[in-house]
Amino acid sequence: MTGRTKNLILAAFLTLLYGCATYHPEPIDGPAVKEALKPPAMEAVRIKAGAIRHPILRPVDFDISNGLSPDEAAVMAVIANPALRAVRDLRGIAGAQIIQAGILPNPRLSYSLDIPTGRDKEGADNGYGFGVGWDIQALVTRSARVDAARTHAASVDLDIAWQEWQVAEAAKLHLFRLFYLGRQLLLTKEAEQRLRETLEAVKKSVASGEKTDKDLAVAEMALQQAHASVLTTEKVREQERLALNRTLGIPPDRIIPVQGDISLPSWRSLPSRAEIVKGIEGRRLDLLALRMGYLSREASVRAAILSQFPGISIGLNHARDTGSIVTTGVEVSIDLPFFDHNQGNIAVERATRKRLFDEYIARLFKARSEVAVILSEMKFLRKELSATAGSLPVLKNLTQTYRRALEQGSTDLVSYYRVQNELTAKQLKIIKLRQLLSDMGVALEVAAGEYLPGTKGVSPALPAKAGNGKEPE
Repeated sequence: MTGRTKNLILAAFLTLLYGCATYHPEPIDGPAVKEALKPPAMEAVRIKAGAIRHPILRPVDFDISNGLSPDEAAVMAVIANPALRAVRDLRGIAGAQIIQAGILPNPRLSYSLDIPTGRDKEGADNGYGFGVGWDIQALVTRSARVDAARTHAASVDLDIAWQEWQVAEAAKLHLFRLFYLGRQLLLTKEAEQRLRETLEAVKKSVASGEKTDKDLAVAEMALQQAHASVLTTEKVREQERLALNRTLGIPPDRIIPVQGDISLPSWRSLPSRAEIVKGIEGRRLDLLALRMGYLSREASVRAAILSQFPGISIGLNHARDTGSIVTTGVEVSIDLPFFDHNQGNIAVERATRKRLFDEYIARLFKARSEVAVILSEMKFLRKELSATAGSLPVLKNLTQTYRRALEQGSTDLVSYYRVQNELTAKQLKIIKLRQLLSDMGVALEVAAGEYLPGTKGVSPALPAKAGNGKEPE
């Protein structure tokens, strides 16, 4: 081999090394963790919220100066939730797998040197061999492998979008609950204040001999129960606030104001079960992700079957022996598939494909069942809510009657507050029923995989203002 040939080989080798990736450390140290945990700036959230691209979620005009709305909470959660960052990293892995699937094997370069040794080496030259070879089997399976990687990447994208949709709906759920719990807290504090006034009135009556110590004990017990109810409501509201913060990706100690004039969904004019279930397999992102995953496995099965094709390598050889005879030839090598027909990998891929098919069928069955269960639950909740609201006019009229009697001196404050507290208890029950109905409505949207047309906004007025016997809005 001439010096020029050696130089060319060395130059080609250095060029290949130059194209290789280099290592850059990314330590998981304090500064890196602190930077990653830093919540996004609201201005950045505002910009991203107006340009979000998602199969279901819509861009919003993000402005929380008047409080956080349900739609703003949903989009902000998708943008800032830390768990979703880790999920989105799967997209980069899937993209890398597409690249890897399309890469062909490198050619093989070989060189050998034969130095004469022994006694009869007079006149012998150094022999050498130079060869270039390439395994062409990868060409047979390349198309199937690339198809499998691409459909897997599409499945990953859909699965990420599905998890984003669930996080967005969870943010809405927590925000609705915060709103309802705020209304409950107002009523429980009003009831506590009335019972405190009742206790003072009972103490005066005991002092004058009109009431007994037993009446005083009953009044004190009622006040303690009311105070416990206030504390419980405050505790639950704080838990929901922390849950909302966690979903939004903001620190626990940060207070995000909730919009005061939220349009609460009524969930009255919902589509029927048949209408929601129809086409659900082409609408729910998790089902679409499973379909793409199944197609990816189809391509993997095809690639495994094509891999039965015997391995073939071709190459060119150039050599000179110690007698200075130069030869140039072609080398072809073929694997003889006597034992390994790739049957193990084929069986694994077929079993995996079967598992994905069964998982898809199970998920589709579960989705349809979930819609039916939720609609049934919402139906009975609406009935219970309507029946509970129907008793409000009677209690309101009774409360007004006792108020007039109190003004005329024909009843005492304790009796008036007793009736008023019964009205408050009924109002609290209505708020809790509406919260349950709201929870089920959000669950129905998740199960349906879309925003439902029955989410018409209603006034967030307190149940005390509903005096027509219908479901309060």
